[in-house]
Amino acid sequence: MRVFVAGASGALGQRLVPQLVAGGHDVTGMTRTAAKADLLRSLGARPVVADALAPDAVAEAVAQAEPEVIVHQLTGLSGGIDLRHPDRTFALTNRLRTAGTDHLLAAGRAVGARRFVAQSYAGWPFARTGGPIKSEDDALDPRPPEAMRSTLEAIRHVERAVTAIDWGEGVVLRYGGFYGPGTGLSRDPDAEMIEPIRKRQFPVVGDGGGVWSFIHIDDAAAATVAAVEHGTTGIYQVVDDDPAPVRDWLPALATTLGAKPPRRLPRWLGRLVAGQAATVMMTEVRGASNAKAKRELGWRPRYPSWRQGWAEGLG
Repeated sequence: MRVFVAGASGALGQRLVPQLVAGGHDVTGMTRTAAKADLLRSLGARPVVADALAPDAVAEAVAQAEPEVIVHQLTGLSGGIDLRHPDRTFALTNRLRTAGTDHLLAAGRAVGARRFVAQSYAGWPFARTGGPIKSEDDALDPRPPEAMRSTLEAIRHVERAVTAIDWGEGVVLRYGGFYGPGTGLSRDPDAEMIEPIRKRQFPVVGDGGGVWSFIHIDDAAAATVAAVEHGTTGIYQVVDDDPAPVRDWLPALATTLGAKPPRRLPRWLGRLVAGQAATVMMTEVRGASNAKAKRELGWRPRYPSWRQGWAEGLG
């Protein structure tokens, strides 16, 4: 099929494009930076340079490609994540999930695309009540911490807008936390999570009961290929089989990296030092189930647990 990937030069896009090409698809990759055009060519895609927040530029790029499938992998993250002020970190990504989504959807409708696949997130948005593992049918957080509200509303927007299209199949993929080559959790010395863990600046707060879900970047790309090729309108959670509380995975990650065990802070001190949002992520968030994606997309992660993935797949 003809596949248009917006955000093709990002961490996931760079792993996704070669898998699509290997599957026989004709891929056009959109990037905002002309300097990345050669990278996309080397991955097997036909590059197009356009600003995702400029509707006319997006419409022209999509019209030239005439895709059957559009894949929305646009994010705007750089310089690390500030867990005290996540809405600031995700400000550009939130615009790409709202206005950027709308521009791509309008372009897809205009060219008669028959499938639209978009990125969402399963890391923390669920309601912090009930059991530790949530499915696609469970509610999102009705009262997120103030510093996360704009980001959650942007996630809600992309999920509502994509699954509501009436001109094709609208598929949303809620990815877990990425790890592996090109991500913030890899063996690259510049990876944003590595130095704080090695310096013991990433503590376990409170009981460390917040449950996180992870996914290797190549497994996320493989699930995206599956969603491009089949699957009906809806939301699918792309995570591994092993959601785990912070008190389990953070010490294990430190050991994998050859670092000392993380420090432990009482909840009140964690909130004072790191803020409410970070404290909630450490103590209250819920993990995600991948049962629907495995059942309906026919996908299985190569790394069913972050334990194996960190040992073998950090790069």
